[in-house]
Amino acid sequence: METLPCQGCKGLCCGPVPISEREVKKIKKKIKSMPIKLRSELENQKRYYGTCIFYDLNKDRCGIHSVRPDICRKFGYYKELVCFRKPELATKSINQLGKEKQAGILTLDLTWDDFR
Repeated sequence: METLPCQGCKGLCCGPVPISEREVKKIKKKIKSMPIKLRSELENQKRYYGTCIFYDLNKDRCGIHSVRPDICRKFGYYKELVCFRKPELATKSINQLGKEKQAGILTLDLTWDDFR
């Protein structure tokens, strides 16, 4: 599968990010396993309003990539979630974005306080 050209976007496409309760649990586990220095550096970055709280602006990438939410995995590959830099990759269609109970939106409903 061809990948998205994310380098240089500075997280502009990374939000708002709806997540399920299952995803919250996975992310909490990941955050707790991070070295304190790394977690602190990620938490204290100044991001664009609405950008995901886990987007690492310093490294220009997702700070929790291995446990990123489903919507982040789908972004760019579905017609409803098109990447403006590579729209031709959006060939699939989403019938329903998820049947799981949503916990909220990262940055808006869920902040770093919810993952400590």
